[in-house]
Amino acid sequence: MAETVTSGGRGRSVRIAHLYPELLNLYGDGGNIITLARRLEWRGLRAEVAEVAIDDRASFSDVDLVFIGGGSDREQRIVCERLLEQKAELSAFVRDGGVLLAVCGGYQLLGHSYLMGDEKVEGLGLVDLYTDRGAPRLIGNIAIESAVSPQPIVGYENHGGRTHLGAGVQPLGRVLFGHGNDGKTGEEGCLAGHVVGTYIHGPLLPKNPGVADTLLGWALERRYGDGTLEPLDDAAELAANQVMFERLMSGEEKE
Repeated sequence: MAETVTSGGRGRSVRIAHLYPELLNLYGDGGNIITLARRLEWRGLRAEVAEVAIDDRASFSDVDLVFIGGGSDREQRIVCERLLEQKAELSAFVRDGGVLLAVCGGYQLLGHSYLMGDEKVEGLGLVDLYTDRGAPRLIGNIAIESAVSPQPIVGYENHGGRTHLGAGVQPLGRVLFGHGNDGKTGEEGCLAGHVVGTYIHGPLLPKNPGVADTLLGWALERRYGDGTLEPLDDAAELAANQVMFERLMSGEEKE
């Protein structure tokens, strides 16, 4: 695994693996890692972030939280082939309660398969879902209601994929504005144990601190048996979240 960068205090720590950032970093997805690290540091906790390059062999045995971002079809295919080589290790991590956040292309990799053009590509099978294609692309700002955040989750989506959840899979949330998984069901993303998949870019976590803290709380609970987090002054973040949500819901912006 790539060299780990440690920052923050001397107390509890969260070990974060950022998979293949040189390939998967659309719409500022790297901002999600910055947000996780800062929210730990501001509480006097340590963030240990390892950037895993495509030529590295990832080890999930000492990791608390894994992040997979979004990329083009070509980059997504490269990453999928690499992750399939490590499917057993990643599956064991998820079964053991490891926290995984996957955005857009990374989200599609979680399922049994996804379409690249007319080709059906094998996915990781971590969650009972699959992705096919549709037209037009689903593009624009989005807001959803979700159990993982006390505030509406806001962001941006841009995907040609149509993701279909298995019968027992819970969506991340209910679409209030925008398109979501397929533009029809009113569902967005998936929530399976500590696995979160979503099409929401922007990046996701800076605009939605409640989601970031949910992920960190899960990671701390798994490692230490206590996921309690000290509250932070999120006035600026929550004001930005509210402004965007109210703009979308007021009808100022059309889907």
